[in-house]
Amino acid sequence: MKTRKYLILNGPNLGHIGARQPEIYGSQGLDSLPKLLKQLMGEAAEGIELLFHQSNFEGNLIDRLEKARREGLDGVAFNAGALTHTSLAIADCLAWIGVPCVEVHLSNIFARTDEPLRQKSLMGKSCLGVVAGFGILGYALAVLALEQRNTQGEDEK
Repeated sequence: MKTRKYLILNGPNLGHIGARQPEIYGSQGLDSLPKLLKQLMGEAAEGIELLFHQSNFEGNLIDRLEKARREGLDGVAFNAGALTHTSLAIADCLAWIGVPCVEVHLSNIFARTDEPLRQKSLMGKSCLGVVAGFGILGYALAVLALEQRNTQGEDEK
């Protein structure tokens, strides 16, 4: 069985998941992600390698996405934070790199009606889908969706 590699990519202010504003973003950290994947996928999770990267800088995130392309990674679960709503540069990068991506948000961005800008995604049109509002579980659901897509592609060959 081939090991698939997925990048868990986080943007600005997401270096302290689990500690930063737990009332909005939850109290679980990314260290709980492998266990959540195992709960969702059972033994199939053993064929998955997770790579983690976080940056507060837009250009660094783009560099990491381009590196994911060069590495031939199987997918990206990407929480760009506030850059989701403002970065044409990230949207442009996702549009060309050819690496499947799922947009992830810890909070339900669509319920944040007091901040309408947070309900809009510039990168969404280049993503397979969006997982929002489930805290850390959202990353596991994104990896599960990517894995499902990749294994369906193999079954059709």
